[in-house]
Amino acid sequence: MKNNVNYKLYLVTDRNILKNNDFSKAVEQAILGGVTLVQLREKDISTREFYNIALNIKKITDKYDIPLIINDRLDIALSIDAAGLHVGQKDMPADIARKLIGKDKILGVSVCSVDEARKAEKDGADYIGVGAVFPTSTKKDADAVSIERLKEIKESVSIPVVAIGGINENNAVLLKAAKIDGIAVVSCILGKDNIKQAAKIMSERADNIIY
Repeated sequence: MKNNVNYKLYLVTDRNILKNNDFSKAVEQAILGGVTLVQLREKDISTREFYNIALNIKKITDKYDIPLIINDRLDIALSIDAAGLHVGQKDMPADIARKLIGKDKILGVSVCSVDEARKAEKDGADYIGVGAVFPTSTKKDADAVSIERLKEIKESVSIPVVAIGGINENNAVLLKAAKIDGIAVVSCILGKDNIKQAAKIMSERADNIIY
């Protein structure tokens, strides 16, 4: 699976923005709409609760052969045999994470500069997440990254680059010039009443900008 990952439409979860949708059903509807990768992100719950949620979501992602990436929590990723782990600049160092998860798991790293991107690749990242490319309410501490810098980062590494941060159906087209490999989204899918339809729209947008 690791060598055939489709980063086109990368869903990052946030249960706080769901409307009247069950979380598991929401993830499934997103996949049915075109999501190609799922990152489970949980910040303010117990380890036991995170573990149980991860197990439930993995049943869904496995059903559709979609990789499940766990944000930050190496222990959760290993305990449920997730497809991979995503770490930020304040989380476990990428080179240490790579040693602990092994060579066969997917490793993603958040970056916002060329130097960070090159280091992430050197440390064993399979892909990098770059953002925030637009203002976002789901991660208020994210540094701003211009589209020009996104393009520079893309040109500086040989691994896939995924843009994240405030991307929606209206502004996604602005990323075309950066020639990225995927877009990571949250609110523009999970914050909608019809999640499947929202994912379908974003999948179409991604088709028009991904190289």
